[in-house]
Amino acid sequence: MAKRDFYEILGVAKNASDDDIRKAYRKLAMKYHPDRNPDSKEAEDKFKEAKEAYEVLSDEEKRAAYDRFGHAGVDPNAAGAGMGGAGGFADAFGDIFGEIFGAGRRGGGPQVYRGADLKYNLEISLEQAANGFDTEIRIPSWESCETCHGSGAKPGTSPRTCHTCGGSGAVRMQQGFFSVQQTCPTCHGSGKEITDPCADCDGVGRIRKNKTLQVKIPAGIDDGMRIRSSGNGEPGLNGGPPGDLFVEIRIKPHGIFQRDGEDLHCELTIPFTKAALGGTLEVPTLSGRGEITIPEGTQTGKTFRLRGKGIKGVRSSYPGDLYCHIAVETPVRLNDEQKALLRQFEASLSNGGDRHSPKSESWTDKVKNFFS
Repeated sequence: MAKRDFYEILGVAKNASDDDIRKAYRKLAMKYHPDRNPDSKEAEDKFKEAKEAYEVLSDEEKRAAYDRFGHAGVDPNAAGAGMGGAGGFADAFGDIFGEIFGAGRRGGGPQVYRGADLKYNLEISLEQAANGFDTEIRIPSWESCETCHGSGAKPGTSPRTCHTCGGSGAVRMQQGFFSVQQTCPTCHGSGKEITDPCADCDGVGRIRKNKTLQVKIPAGIDDGMRIRSSGNGEPGLNGGPPGDLFVEIRIKPHGIFQRDGEDLHCELTIPFTKAALGGTLEVPTLSGRGEITIPEGTQTGKTFRLRGKGIKGVRSSYPGDLYCHIAVETPVRLNDEQKALLRQFEASLSNGGDRHSPKSESWTDKVKNFFS
């Protein structure tokens, strides 16, 4: 029999948030869990079906693969793992409330926790983003305490088994008909108690230090993009895997260019004589110097496009373009002689009629029509 759509199983839309998916699964789990339906094969099947759907849709990578390829995009063995042999109610909600109730590795041993992810903001120039480069960053890290060799106990002593949880790292609490597994409040999931802590690390077993990492910034990276460095986040607890480090890129404002994806924009200010007479103009580009031809009578706002003078994005085959926006500058602080020359020039333009200023004459006509 073909599998049903996971979104249909949970009764949520394809754009549902993580919270919506979690709430939908919780509702179905409460309804169909075998502990509440001990003699119903149908309820057991629906519970397994809902759990499989939740395990895929609650995982960002699995959900992306499922959205793109359907059931073929996710590993059915991975999706089904952990569905067999339903336990108590705490097992049904362990993956939902793990961060609240401290649910970690099942079994009799101490709870295992993955380390937290870290974020590092790296500010770079537009030129560095366009060309890529290698750099070093320093991040906070943890190292094993040399005094207690990581045990957390004062030299000459050793941790003892936690008296509250008996070394399991977790305790069970009864709340109505719910049996909730919770991280041990005494040992915080480690299963061990330190009665005489190490003075150098305060019983933690680790000392915070800085470490240097090599980071490769790819050419074409854009503002807000992140580079993932696996395993360089906070270390896990009780043997858990470390988290990841995410280097988030921030591009400094540039004095000339503004970036828009793979394209660049700049404003070119030219004197009104150049705009009127035309000519060639040298323009800056990230790869050197370029040149554009200014035709006679160029107006403010005219845009010139230089193909291939933008930025080649991380996933692009070709670079973008450079757009040069013209701004005609009006001269200031004129002396008497210059003012007289301009008045003569203005008079000669007036004698030529609207052929020298077609836009001005058109605007004048529009204003006359507006007030008439």
